Amino acid sequence: MCAKKTGSIEDLAVVGIDIGKDTFHLVGFDRSGQVVLRKQIKRLALDATFEKLPRCVVGMEACLSAHFVSRRLRDMGFEPRIIPAIYVKPFNKGQKNDYNDAEAIAEAALRPNLRTVTEKSQDQLDLQALHRVRARFVSRRTATINQIRAFLIEQGIAVRSGLRALRNSFEAILEQRRDEISARMRSILIGLYGDWLWLDDRIAAVSTEIEEISRTEENCANIMSIPGIGPVISTAMVAAVGRGDAFDRGRDFAAWVGLVPRQFSTGGRTILGRITKRGSRYLRMLFVQAAKVIMMRPHRWQAFSFGAWLERAVSRMPRNKAAIALANKLARTAWSILRHGTRFDTPRDLAMEAI
Repeated sequence: MCAKKTGSIEDLAVVGIDIGKDTFHLVGFDRSGQVVLRKQIKRLALDATFEKLPRCVVGMEACLSAHFVSRRLRDMGFEPRIIPAIYVKPFNKGQKNDYNDAEAIAEAALRPNLRTVTEKSQDQLDLQALHRVRARFVSRRTATINQIRAFLIEQGIAVRSGLRALRNSFEAILEQRRDEISARMRSILIGLYGDWLWLDDRIAAVSTEIEEISRTEENCANIMSIPGIGPVISTAMVAAVGRGDAFDRGRDFAAWVGLVPRQFSTGGRTILGRITKRGSRYLRMLFVQAAKVIMMRPHRWQAFSFGAWLERAVSRMPRNKAAIALANKLARTAWSILRHGTRFDTPRDLAMEAI
């Protein structure tokens, strides 16, 4: 059961907000840990409700609109804390409901050593939205291409793997197999091909906008001085972590991206397993892709300061494992450059194709 409201609202020390689409549930504690606020409000009543409350710590889970709510409350004089959901779960008591969730968030917000999510600016949210739109278009394009291949296979027509192979042979297949493909199936395939071309145009337009931002944003330009890293990774990283203030060192950022081994230690014995895959899946994928691009061109390794390290890594471990190790190094290097506003030691004209 939820705790009942006791004490005085003037002693309010922390408020936990369970953010919903239309309604917010609030639970507040005083300095002695007693519940002094338990209330459900409409989203539009957020400002009016908090204007009547004493200024205090306000905790909320990292979710949709959390950064917007955080900025509004900070402007009103409160101290908002955005908490990852995984850190709130241990404080949840009883069955799951909105008031219990808000109470757990309030208790988590009181922990002095709990790591919180850095509040994103509107520019970061806009840039993050661009990346999400681009990723959705890329996913839809892949699904469209796979559907075209599936329909061709059903007609007994197999095309070798690769986007270019299908693009180059699609019109020839429709022409040469005119007698084998029904008129209706031909119309379906042509429609899907039109969707493919439209998605290509949309992806190109969003990618161009991302590239323009990367050229005008100093932090992005600094990150792009790292081999293998281009507009997509640099802007995605700035959108996700800003200046990287939330991390004390590069290894913390690499751990947040999920590029470190999963650890299980007990009795003085340390066991390391596969990478954790925690944090930003999108950033992790981009760093691994950048690492694989670099590993495809060993003749250029000597141009980079980590070239000798990479040669030793490839000689003593499987190639995929070496790619993860290189992705970890790229992530730590990118954080250091972002945090200190410097550039990589390799001139840009020696860098290879970047992602």
